[in-house]
Amino acid sequence: MVPRVVFGKGSFNQLGQILSTERKNGAPFIYLIDDVFEHNKAFIEDRIELSGIDKIIYVSTKEEPKTSQVDQLVTTLKQEFSFTPSGIIGIGGGSIMDLAKAVAIMMNNSGSATEYQGWDLVSNKAVYHVGVPTISGTGAEVSRTTVLTGPEKKLGINSDFTPFDQVILDPELIKDVPKNQWFYTGMDCYIHCIESLKGTYLNAFSQSYGEKAYDLCKEIFLENNLDKEEADAKLMMASWHGGMSIAYSQVGIAHAMSYGLAYVLGTKHGIGNCIVFDKLGEYYPEGVAIFKQMKELHDIDIPEGICADISEEQLNTMVSVALGLVPLWENALGKNWKEQINEDKLKEIYRSL
Repeated sequence: MVPRVVFGKGSFNQLGQILSTERKNGAPFIYLIDDVFEHNKAFIEDRIELSGIDKIIYVSTKEEPKTSQVDQLVTTLKQEFSFTPSGIIGIGGGSIMDLAKAVAIMMNNSGSATEYQGWDLVSNKAVYHVGVPTISGTGAEVSRTTVLTGPEKKLGINSDFTPFDQVILDPELIKDVPKNQWFYTGMDCYIHCIESLKGTYLNAFSQSYGEKAYDLCKEIFLENNLDKEEADAKLMMASWHGGMSIAYSQVGIAHAMSYGLAYVLGTKHGIGNCIVFDKLGEYYPEGVAIFKQMKELHDIDIPEGICADISEEQLNTMVSVALGLVPLWENALGKNWKEQINEDKLKEIYRSL
């Protein structure tokens, strides 16, 4: 679990104070910031208290985080600095959260990030790392995984060393998120809840967090009586609780299939989940029905026909990536999941997207 978190409007301004006790012998803090803020420096950069050789790196999030991207960042930092940084601070959405966690791990572990895609493969503790989400829904700020696309698979580095040492939740930072992105990422949280609460891995711990996140999602996306500031604060809490729920259980079919979309087509995680979940009424009837209500209420169009022109080879790869995520299928359908789903069924669903 994340050991320390601060929450509240304006709490981002406490970052300098929080980091001051973690600086080690002049070693720098490295800030990985979503490049969407590169041209709005007053919003983020001008509020960061840089010292000495601290470094800001603006990172593009047009594509899902890749193991090669992690390896390149780590190589660059190790070549530039002869000592380990005091910490890695990620400021941005889920992609930046995952990159910051992965870079923090790889600063203290040898080899390529591809070698650590899986469960409990990390040997050495990550360097100190902080997450500051500027969009809410993925739960990446609290989860014990960092999802990366490698040359052969899309799979997270899932370990006890992955979670952030500190998270700052400031609702002010998400106030200007575009509507469609707000919805897609918020639905990532909602889908977390459905897949966790309906899964075979469910336990009292994950259920308590999942139910709270689910209730918050319904309040945010089905009711019109919340002002923007209140909705943003609640969405941050929904994301946190949703992330905690899946940390102690698992996600399910929508996430497994969206991994296939991301690996082959580069579809971003939030919208990919929405595209797939919209077609999963057979498996999550109540959850999908409510999702469609939310989609209609907020006048959101989900892309269609994205798999209309894919080749058989691409389709086979999507299916292979999805079926390779065994814990997700076990959570969704039980230990005998292979008797309930097969390649032909998955191809049928993919072709409908």
